[in-house]
Amino acid sequence: MSTDTGSAQEVRRLGVETTGIEIITEAERTAAPRDLFWPWFAANVSVFGISYAAFVLGFGISFWQAILVTVIGVVVSFALCGIIAIAGKRGSAPTMILSRAAFGVQGQKVPGVISWLVSIGWETFLAIMAVLATATIFDRLGWGGGTATKVIAAVVVAAMIVLASVAGYHIIMRMQSVLTWITGAITILYVLMTLTHIDWTKISAIPSGSLGATIGALVMVMTGFGLGWINIAADWSRYQQRSASGGAIVAWNTLGGALAPALLVCYGLALAGSDDKVKDGIAADPIGTLATLLPTWVLVPFLTAAILSLVSGAVLGIYSSGLTLLSLGVKIPRPAAALVDGVILTLGTFYVVFVAKNFLNPFQSFLITLGVPLASWAGIMIADIALRKSDYDDDALFDARGRYGAWDWVSIGTMIVTSIIGLGLVVNNFAADATWNNWQGFLLEPLGLGTWNSTDGYWEGTFAYANLGVLFALVVSFLVTYVARRGKVAAQEGRA
Repeated sequence: MSTDTGSAQEVRRLGVETTGIEIITEAERTAAPRDLFWPWFAANVSVFGISYAAFVLGFGISFWQAILVTVIGVVVSFALCGIIAIAGKRGSAPTMILSRAAFGVQGQKVPGVISWLVSIGWETFLAIMAVLATATIFDRLGWGGGTATKVIAAVVVAAMIVLASVAGYHIIMRMQSVLTWITGAITILYVLMTLTHIDWTKISAIPSGSLGATIGALVMVMTGFGLGWINIAADWSRYQQRSASGGAIVAWNTLGGALAPALLVCYGLALAGSDDKVKDGIAADPIGTLATLLPTWVLVPFLTAAILSLVSGAVLGIYSSGLTLLSLGVKIPRPAAALVDGVILTLGTFYVVFVAKNFLNPFQSFLITLGVPLASWAGIMIADIALRKSDYDDDALFDARGRYGAWDWVSIGTMIVTSIIGLGLVVNNFAADATWNNWQGFLLEPLGLGTWNSTDGYWEGTFAYANLGVLFALVVSFLVTYVARRGKVAAQEGRA
């Protein structure tokens, strides 16, 4: 007995997390709300935030419309993450385990699969950008940016992500607090050194876009930032003390997640709006294109910051995707789950870098597609959190015979129906590169929201590209759940 206790203490001293999806003990719940700032800030203080501005302007809106869309979209989406994080404090378990209270112990596997795919997609995307950035900058430095460089970069990036994710929560939290200062300082240096590229005359001349285009850009920002993380938000708050303020958790989560991207995307709007070459080049290689604005001597620290920030974000994704894999019933230790996802990440990175010719367009199509059911899940989960007045029943989260049951057909039905309708209200902007998604938007013409121009191959109409389906799935799922499950939640908590 004493030997086991000594081993456990040694593991904790080293900071290695062996906890999987089980409940965090009260003794281990030592984090304060302010601790949430570091992982969220480090994962989002990425120069990729600057490049994201090109995607926003791609909707055909003005600079000031884009600024408004960016600030609202980033802040609101991360505030929604903050609300989900409250569940972590109440239940001391990963996000997808807590989701069982709303969907049932077995029913949670429906959104769980979506969550796992989203996490895998994000972490692979970030790894790909790190590899492409390395190749571009090495080429400019004259060090060679060909196949050998990409192979080495892919191996190194994947190894960094996997090793940190396997180590777990405690090491990741310490790592993120250090990375925040490194990446933040070099990002500020990048801004200072590229200020001369801003052309306010050209920026001011960008014409305004329609209401539909503005909404479409808003949805893209929300999906690309906060909603892209929302399925893992409680994973980092489950170590919070039970006495922690829910408002403080929301505030620190929002501040940590939104501060950097809101500022960086706004600055990126000025850069992309000033230089068409930058705006167009970002589609093929976001980080590498931004590096073209720098003098040679800054490229190495810029590359270091870019890779570290991308790795930081990918670490959060792969750590949580491993937890989600366990929540689906896979019986392996948490470090092994992270390793499995790491292998998938590595294979995906090698495929896109060395086989696929264009990764950005299919990825955006993939992002919007999964964004609809994920938004529906978020609406259901947020309503469930709002309805509950007490902490979760820890044992019932792992027992299909407990108060949460095996299947909650109201939640599952709501997610399925709103997702189907939502996918009928979004369109595939990349029909040539992602033909598998061309069935989307099937409700636009019947509802008079858009018309397909078969001659030229694009949608016409004010709201055709507004991606209303994401907002529909989020809002309607929340409203239906808040009304339809009020009595059931009260009964689960003994208040009925």
